Amino acid sequence: MAKEKKTKNPKRDEQAQLLDLLRTILPRVAPDPALADKIYCAFEAELRSKNRANSFEKFCDRIPLPDLEAKTLEAVKEQLAAGFGDADMDIEPDEEGNGLNVDVSLPDGTQFHSRIPVRPAVPETEEPEVTLKFVAFPVALPGDPELTWVLAKRENMTNDEAGIALNKIEDEFWASKTGQKLLRDRVERSFPEFIARVPAGLLGDAGLKRHYKLPEAVKVLHAPAKKG
Repeated sequence: MAKEKKTKNPKRDEQAQLLDLLRTILPRVAPDPALADKIYCAFEAELRSKNRANSFEKFCDRIPLPDLEAKTLEAVKEQLAAGFGDADMDIEPDEEGNGLNVDVSLPDGTQFHSRIPVRPAVPETEEPEVTLKFVAFPVALPGDPELTWVLAKRENMTNDEAGIALNKIEDEFWASKTGQKLLRDRVERSFPEFIARVPAGLLGDAGLKRHYKLPEAVKVLHAPAKKG
């Protein structure tokens, strides 16, 4: 019998319960709705920040580093670029020559630091946790439903959950340092500008993926003419 795939994330479920509990308690101890909302948003942002930092550490833990040769360092850069897109990256061997210091700065101002020790590639002895697959999640604007952006979402997310997550990321993006700078540079605050500029890592943290930055027109298929 095939083993059951792991689709649950206990830590994320626990955090969701904490947020629900906080939303219930805050109105009792902070009658001012604006203050309660500010506390809730700060708590949620701190959880998200810790989750991203933990994800970065786990990402680095999976990167093999058998040596500090130029070819190996280039492979590390490629893996980081695949995971964090347009982020600024700085990797330098440490002074002892037995590890690699990694610094990543995201466009929204978030910074991560880690160290990857030189270690031989060890074959996995345990069955790795199954990563949820991405499934199609095309989106369109109400004014032009035939023009779609080709996105994807984790297979355990509903379309409504993915839509809520995408709207939240858009708000966070325009409120970030990068977003504010773009607005000062007279970039239009619009979905096309957002989806073309948002870091891949920010989407990935929410279980989303962008396949293309530009939209595509929906192709309408016509039934072939019947032969007489």
